[in-house]
Amino acid sequence: MKALRRLTVRAEFPPELQKLSDIVSNLRWSWHPDSQDLLESVDPELWHGCGGDPGRMLGEVTGARLSLLARDRRFLRRLDDVHDDLTDYLTQPRWYQRQQDSGDHVLPESIAYFSPEFGITEVLPQYSGGLGILAGDHLKAASDLGVPIIGVGLLYRSGYFSQSLSRDGWQLERYPSLDPQGLPIKPLNERAGDKNTPLVRISLPLTDGRDLHAQVWVAEVGRVPLLLLDSDIEENDTSARQITDRLYGGGKEHRLEQELLLGVGGVRAIRAYCRASGRAAPVVFHTNEGHAGFLGVERIRELVEHDDLSFDEALQAVRAGTVFTTHTPVPAGIDRFPRDLVEAHLTAMPGVAVDRVLELGAEDDPEIFNMAHMGFRLGGRANGVSLLHGEVSREMFSGLWPGFDTGEVPIVSVTNGVHAPTWMSREITEIVEREVGAETVDEGSWDAVDRVGDVELWSTRRVLRERLVNEIRRRIRTSSLQRGMTEAELGWTSSAFDPDVLTIGFARRVPSYKRLTLMLRDPERLKSLLLHPERPVQIVIAGKSHPADDGGKQLIAQMVRFADDAGVRNRIAFLPDYDIGMARYLYWGVDVWLNNPLRPLEACGTSGMKAALNGALNLSILDGWWDEWFDGENGWAIPSADGVADPDRRDEVEAAALYGLIEQQVAPRFYERTSGGVPTRWVQQVRHTIKVLGPKVMATRMVRDYVQRLYAPAAEAAERLTQDKFTAARQLAHWRSDVLAAWPGVQVLHVDSQVDGDPQLGGVLQLRAEVSLNGLTDSDVEVSAVYGTVDTEDRLTDVRTLPLSPVEQGDGVSRFEGDVPLERTGSFGYTVRVLPKSDLVSTPADLGVVAVAR
Repeated sequence: MKALRRLTVRAEFPPELQKLSDIVSNLRWSWHPDSQDLLESVDPELWHGCGGDPGRMLGEVTGARLSLLARDRRFLRRLDDVHDDLTDYLTQPRWYQRQQDSGDHVLPESIAYFSPEFGITEVLPQYSGGLGILAGDHLKAASDLGVPIIGVGLLYRSGYFSQSLSRDGWQLERYPSLDPQGLPIKPLNERAGDKNTPLVRISLPLTDGRDLHAQVWVAEVGRVPLLLLDSDIEENDTSARQITDRLYGGGKEHRLEQELLLGVGGVRAIRAYCRASGRAAPVVFHTNEGHAGFLGVERIRELVEHDDLSFDEALQAVRAGTVFTTHTPVPAGIDRFPRDLVEAHLTAMPGVAVDRVLELGAEDDPEIFNMAHMGFRLGGRANGVSLLHGEVSREMFSGLWPGFDTGEVPIVSVTNGVHAPTWMSREITEIVEREVGAETVDEGSWDAVDRVGDVELWSTRRVLRERLVNEIRRRIRTSSLQRGMTEAELGWTSSAFDPDVLTIGFARRVPSYKRLTLMLRDPERLKSLLLHPERPVQIVIAGKSHPADDGGKQLIAQMVRFADDAGVRNRIAFLPDYDIGMARYLYWGVDVWLNNPLRPLEACGTSGMKAALNGALNLSILDGWWDEWFDGENGWAIPSADGVADPDRRDEVEAAALYGLIEQQVAPRFYERTSGGVPTRWVQQVRHTIKVLGPKVMATRMVRDYVQRLYAPAAEAAERLTQDKFTAARQLAHWRSDVLAAWPGVQVLHVDSQVDGDPQLGGVLQLRAEVSLNGLTDSDVEVSAVYGTVDTEDRLTDVRTLPLSPVEQGDGVSRFEGDVPLERTGSFGYTVRVLPKSDLVSTPADLGVVAVAR
């Protein structure tokens, strides 16, 4: 008989151990070594048996053991020290507070960060892959820096899925039922922290007159509260209870209802949380991908209903404080819903201007509602997640800004980062903290890593590799038993892999563009690398395919079949159920991190960053972050056959390049040893990798970039538009309306130019333009000369702009002029364009209109 529900029953804490509850209830323990050591000492055997889950361990530890600890003075001193450290961490000013005191930036008092998934720790399985891990690292780094973020997501009662393999290597999915009472979360009460007040519930209407209710849970991520909405409560009917059943599960309507709950319900949850906790309401709202885009719709509805704004006025106020981050470099990665389905759900919500909201998600197909398009139209500021991804995004979404060159599309780049305390091994952390310092953010200070000796660094890397090998053996054995093999068949697993062999890691989601099986393009050549008599290689592989992606599952099965071959199974393994717990061992222990996506389809690819933090060298296609920070000494770049149209031919070319690099450069360098057994040249690259990439790949660097480049400007813009009862928002809305109405008649009528004598370097081009403004004034526009080098098709490259000054207005024609410097030799070209201009918009491209001389 199967249990309908379950809960965790714990022994009562003695008064002397009450501080344990504070430590366990804050997820800072998941990245704080002293906290982990303390918790392990409660019951070491039980700690390991519970997979390092303190909540589960404390649910199973005996009262007798707790009573013993309550009398253990040494344990109580350690408990006091860890608790005091946590208290200081949560209360003392940090980087953000120092920035506020300096007055260098107008910084928001509170920031909301919305994401469909968060990867904080494996004991809170609310993530599927890189997007969630990135979101978790964002919150952790914000906590470390003191950035006042409030995270918002959904609580999936079955998480993503647990992965296992069939005998023939096919991916099998299991959805464990998660007990919220056993997770490191607490329900939100109407007075936060007071269990005697009612639980907070939020609700929103659905179609057919139904209401969707959700309970709000809170996970404490250091200083950052993470609000998780849960629809599996008794107020809902059966269908509504299942809305938060699985991450990325169900059909279109199910996903749409999840995203409405995340966006609309998330704003309502934030309002409830701020009332309950007394925390300042967010000024800036950050949408991590398009899934939470409906948060902007709810905020517009609030302003229309409570502040007597029109839709357009409210839209401007909301846009000013909204940051939108896109993570996908391919259209297939965008959430798109049938327009009529979105319309039906929005119609059920009182106060929503349905037609106007549908315009926000419009795309070329009039039957489709595009969540990314809504994200850009609601976001006053937008970014990609690496320099290359920013370029790809500007090209991909350029249609939203017609008439602008790709380089002028207002999507900037903030390259992702990873949370070092989570992903860096203790051994490497100790080295870095000893030489560089515990909290340094200065890139130059990382030069101190040069002081670390070759022997120490090499022996440390060997310890980490051996730890990985032991974990691989354990997991191979466990997986083999799950696949139906017997103990008698598994003797070989105790000697699988070798702690002295060059170890390559490959682990990530398994969509086709990441090319899990590129290394299998020539199986015999791969075997020769694995089994080389002097320079063998071993490869550990992991990754999950989406349950609906049979193509991805076939790739996994192909890889597993190859790894099952008795001739190579000691040198290559596919480990099922890739999660945070497994990932740490991989990032710590591999010598080389392999990444071979189809360029430029990897938006960032943070797994290689985590490996680099531990001294692994990257072997990657120049895509995502690697395109930005590869310097020739921190790893190897796999040549990309970008111009080859045939995908099979391209795979063949790039696979051959991969084999060649491993065979001719990577393996020889690893095995090239001194008389003392140290590969000096390899260790130099390891040292260089830590020194150069360490400060760059950190999530604290990423969050500082967001604060300075996006959050602070967004907060300043939001404050400006909302003060004095939204006076500036009203002005901006009316100005936009007037400009867009007049724009079809705005034209550059005539351009005249003159150069004194022959055009020579250092000379001046005198430019005059006559422009019809169709009723607009000179102050409504910026008329500019656009000039640069001209290619063979008369296109301007290396473009610069120079504003022209108004000199005369009459008869419906305005005249502008200016002097364009002749700063370069060779083919030179120019034109004149007109853009809307207002100090209330963040970029001249904000309205998406431009008039160019023809």
